Amino acid sequence: MQTTFIRSTSDGRKVEVIGALICIDGSPVADQLVEVKEHPNKAAILHALPNAAYMAGPIVLTVEEGSLVRGALAAAKTAETDPVEIEKRFRGAWNARSREAGIE
Repeated sequence: MQTTFIRSTSDGRKVEVIGALICIDGSPVADQLVEVKEHPNKAAILHALPNAAYMAGPIVLTVEEGSLVRGALAAAKTAETDPVEIEKRFRGAWNARSREAGIE
């Protein structure tokens, strides 16, 4: 399992991406990033930390740290090799494109 160090917190704990999970000292806290601009509590987050760009559970990340996390999460994702799943994704994309074009 791939481990990517992101940074240390102010109290000395390690923020890492282990596999497909964002962890603090080895304990998983999130499996995805949320942009601060889409976060329900964005005003308070930006008031406390003006350079915040992403949230991963309780962890606030800057743009650079978020980029590292996104890269590590993308590297941990396995490639789709099942033909049925691939066909399902293509069908979903085709249907979404048709809906956007107004075709039912």
